[in-house]
Amino acid sequence: MSQSLPFLAVLAGLAVTLALFTLLARHVRRRGTAGAGLRGALAAHDEVWHGTAADSYYEIQEQTNRRAPLPDDRWKRRPR
Repeated sequence: MSQSLPFLAVLAGLAVTLALFTLLARHVRRRGTAGAGLRGALAAHDEVWHGTAADSYYEIQEQTNRRAPLPDDRWKRRPR
């Protein structure tokens, strides 16, 4: 029994850690609090290690902030 006690302690610690991460994931999904923070952290990491990924991130951010163009009537089909 004394030989399996460390194994059981590690297993119990792993189970508790996974349970806490599950509760955290449920909380984050319910409240929606992870999006901006996680995106910002990954953008900072990409800016340091992956220059083109950071450029892509900023380009995508600019694309989401752009307004949609107004419809152009020149391309509509005209009745015959």
